[in-house]
Amino acid sequence: MAKKGITIGKVRSGLYSAGKVLGDINAVKRGTVPARIGTRIIGPWVGRAFGALIRGLFGRR
Repeated sequence: MAKKGITIGKVRSGLYSAGKVLGDINAVKRGTVPARIGTRIIGPWVGRAFGALIRGLFGRR
């Protein structure tokens, strides 16, 4: 059964989303939009690669 109302996960998700938006706004202010776009595109790939590496080294628990 799904919980109703505000949960820790919803708050955390909202904070991460707000952080991404604020980072985008900051990139526009500083004029570093191309670097920001590259980071936003490559970031998930790097995270998956490191996750696979760690799972390969230490095994899944």
